[in-house]
Amino acid sequence: MSISATDLISVTDLGEGVLRLELQDPSTRNSLSMAMLDLLAVKLEEVAANSQCKVVLLSAAGPVFCAGHNLKEVQGNLGDQAAQLALFNKCSQVMQQLVHLPQPVIASVQGVATAAGCQLVASCDLAVAEESARFATPGVNIGLFCSTPMVALTRNVSRKAAMEMLLTGEMISAARALEIGLINRVATEGQQDEVALELARLIASKSAKTLAIGKEAFYKQLEMPLAEAYDYTSEVMAENLTSLDAREGISAFVEKRKPQWKNA
Repeated sequence: MSISATDLISVTDLGEGVLRLELQDPSTRNSLSMAMLDLLAVKLEEVAANSQCKVVLLSAAGPVFCAGHNLKEVQGNLGDQAAQLALFNKCSQVMQQLVHLPQPVIASVQGVATAAGCQLVASCDLAVAEESARFATPGVNIGLFCSTPMVALTRNVSRKAAMEMLLTGEMISAARALEIGLINRVATEGQQDEVALELARLIASKSAKTLAIGKEAFYKQLEMPLAEAYDYTSEVMAENLTSLDAREGISAFVEKRKPQWKNA
């Protein structure tokens, strides 16, 4: 039975400021079809406007996190370059939405994350994977170099590690993904959601205002020359100090008490 477009992603409030977005199309290995990407874009817009959400946990139903684009959909549009471009542009938009989202996003990965699925992991701020999880950018094996996944991959791992994945198309283990910086933590089998949620709740215990300021500054300064980055982040810190939560946090530290965040 086919899944309706509106059922492709579930949204669950896990409490304590954590919201789960779960890909719900295991029959296609949670492929990033145009329908999936369209809905994910909408859900991310809703999350960005949700003042109660401080951290997003991105997971997937079934044995596979995400196998990338739906190749049957891609094959069906082989004669339509405009349709192909629309698909890759939509995917690129969603990956940038993840980066620009005010809330930190943690991927919880099981099974495999390949091609655009690996791109999805790399585009999240943090990632936790079960120890048997595997990752790959295998486009080279079918004559379609993973050029768009390469953008996120090369911004997260070293050049040589990225080139090896891109040129060989081979799977790498969760341990190797941890070693090269593609993921943050490896969980015991089947425990990736619990580990990711623990990490999410730790982050959600901070000021939402501070998290948003920090995430935005992190990505902006990465693309700047050293001197410009220091000038920019100095301005960010000075402005950050005018926030209610910075004042509360400093007062709480001096007074040796737990801060009471206003998220402002």
